[in-house]
Amino acid sequence: MESLTIKNLTKSYKNVEVLKNISFSVNKGEFISVLGASGCGKTTLLRLIAGLEKSDSGSIEIEGNDSAYLSAVQRNVGMVFQNYSLFPNMTVWQNVTYALKSKNRKNKSFDIRWVEDIIQKCELQTLLSRYPYQLSGGQQQRTAIARSLVMNPHILLLDEPFSALDVTIRQNLRILIKQLQNDFGVTMIYVTHDQEEAFTLSDRIIILYEGVVQQIGRTDEIFKYPQNTYVENFIYKQLMERYENLCKIVAPSKVMVFE
Repeated sequence: MESLTIKNLTKSYKNVEVLKNISFSVNKGEFISVLGASGCGKTTLLRLIAGLEKSDSGSIEIEGNDSAYLSAVQRNVGMVFQNYSLFPNMTVWQNVTYALKSKNRKNKSFDIRWVEDIIQKCELQTLLSRYPYQLSGGQQQRTAIARSLVMNPHILLLDEPFSALDVTIRQNLRILIKQLQNDFGVTMIYVTHDQEEAFTLSDRIIILYEGVVQQIGRTDEIFKYPQNTYVENFIYKQLMERYENLCKIVAPSKVMVFE
């Protein structure tokens, strides 16, 4: 079953076409990364799916329902941002449950076991009484992820959520987000400019360049069969450059030159 279907989606700002006739679908429970350099339209695509922006044309179907003109609240799509976006005057517990309480304002109740399960899996049990300023960046991002997951969204969108964190924390959160996807079966769409991140996490990858989809495929397909010169250069050149730079630091004698 398809969790998301996008057909011929376009978006312009001040006569500059940011997304050009985008079409793809995402299966239920799938982890898709949208990969591309800065300015290629990745974040705009996510904001259109979330309902934070309106498209110029095209359709967005979520769980089989036409959602292009629904509000962000009506779409039941979660979104995790790079800057956490937590309420500074609320504790971890209050941040995680705020939207859930608002949604269930009439009956003033929610499934506490569901919330506790997510809190445990996000490793927040000992932090519930703390405020955002008392948390590390990784702890704040885990709080933001838990806040989105408790709403049981059809799709969870992640907009470069780990790019502001150091390497060790980023690697730990990659493991966490993949484990959460496996545990809860939630469909995830992950925006990144980091090839390593995309190839580590994804079931499939969408490569964007100047608002156009260059290739969609499994990681092995993209490595073995790049569909054009841009994909080949973007993947190989940058990955090999990172490898060579690392070797220069840790093992200069092992640097390999890739043509």
